[in-house]
Amino acid sequence: MKKSFLFVLILLLGLLAACGNGSKEEANTGEKKDSEAETRIYESEEGDIKLPANPEKVAVVGSSYTGNVLSLGITPIAVDSWAKGNKFFEDKLDNAELISEDSFEKLLELEPDLIITFSTDKNLDKYKEIAPTVALTYENYDYLEQHIEIGKILGKEKEAQEWVDEWKKKTEAEGQKVKDAIGEDATIMVFETFGKDMYVYGDNWGRGTEVIYQALGLKAPKSVEDEAFGPGYLAISSEVIPKYAGDYIFLGDGEGADNSFTETDVWKGIPAVQNDRVIEFDSASFYFNDPISLEKELEFIVDELIKAK
Repeated sequence: MKKSFLFVLILLLGLLAACGNGSKEEANTGEKKDSEAETRIYESEEGDIKLPANPEKVAVVGSSYTGNVLSLGITPIAVDSWAKGNKFFEDKLDNAELISEDSFEKLLELEPDLIITFSTDKNLDKYKEIAPTVALTYENYDYLEQHIEIGKILGKEKEAQEWVDEWKKKTEAEGQKVKDAIGEDATIMVFETFGKDMYVYGDNWGRGTEVIYQALGLKAPKSVEDEAFGPGYLAISSEVIPKYAGDYIFLGDGEGADNSFTETDVWKGIPAVQNDRVIEFDSASFYFNDPISLEKELEFIVDELIKAK
């Protein structure tokens, strides 16, 4: 009888000890999970980087990515002058600090928990001393991949993918609407001056090119496709504009543009000019290819092409 009682007592003590250890293990596991929840590992171009799980104070030094961050529900605490000049962002950046590549002291004061910039940024090592820094090589991603990558960086990949899926559906329908209006074989040239320099753009260099050529599936003149689609842009002189002109011309305008060439006989002799099919766009805003800018560009491009048919 005593042996039986002693056996039961030992068994109960063992169970209690096991339960106690289990509680401690669960508590430890819970602490580990909580700790891990505060950060996550992002596989960057340079290797693994530990980032905040839910970044809130994001500084965007690489201006091209500002709208991607905004569209995913985060207002950057700091941006550069290019981003500030985008009218499509309206007042969304009013409270963001204006910074340049060398604004180290201001960045230190702002205490960002994440910095996003270009891989070509000469100050990468200095930024990394301030906060976790992700540098993206712009040419490595098309405009949709770019948005998904920003989503990964911010811990919002699902939201980024949802926008991409919806965008593809919308632009397929809009593309057919435009083709019905101007014809399947109509060609479009995107052209811009910057000071005295002139550029024809390919299919992935901002200025609405992603919308026109990729999303809507519209055509470029063969000369543009052959010479500008690969490098992204082509520098030309005013004398050869007719060689690259399409049935429709999108012409960048705004601060820094010198469009005095539009007074020349060469320009006036182009069929698209004579047929009133030149569409001017705001260069400072069309520079971007983020969701906010793209939605605005899409609306403008579709409306203007249908009106100019």
